[in-house]
Amino acid sequence: MKEKILHKAGDMFLTLGFKSVTMDDIAHEMGISKKTIYTHFKNKTALVESVTFTLFDTICEGIDRICDGSNNPIQELYDIKMFVMNHLKNEKASPQHQLKKYYPQIHEVLRIKQFDKMHESVQESLQKGIETELFRSNIDVGFISRMYFNGMTGIKDETIFPRTDFTSEYLMESYLEYHLRAIVTNKGLEILNQFINVNQS
Repeated sequence: MKEKILHKAGDMFLTLGFKSVTMDDIAHEMGISKKTIYTHFKNKTALVESVTFTLFDTICEGIDRICDGSNNPIQELYDIKMFVMNHLKNEKASPQHQLKKYYPQIHEVLRIKQFDKMHESVQESLQKGIETELFRSNIDVGFISRMYFNGMTGIKDETIFPRTDFTSEYLMESYLEYHLRAIVTNKGLEILNQFINVNQS
């Protein structure tokens, strides 16, 4: 039952937002009593925390699978982008923004976890790119991986990139191209252009 509650609450939080969804809403949607939810989660904050870190773990596992099965770091980044977008669903609810506003402590722990994971994954990807001669050999791997994280979190800031002007997909697509153009070799640029052409057609 705990897993079912996590799954349903996760769907509702991502679609409607962390603030909007109440414990009553989840209970009603599942056809169970609110008491059943409180048996597994002492309050809404505990549920939000569990949902957030469960989703984070699911996304990390998916990213690891993509990285393990790929020798092309450019393809890897595009596959990861698609995977993350499929999991984070509805942008209208701005779940990341609501998490930061209403559950700042959970958001801060998540941000640290995201940095640790992304820093490690992107460094490995950059190294792979250098070895396969898709990325320039003189790039500073530690610096670029931090810049990538900073950019990916920066494009989620709705005061700078309002969702009325920019969709999540457009922002991720544009940032990915911006990031890769700065580090690819001529060989890497040929592959990158194939992805850009496919995404624009």
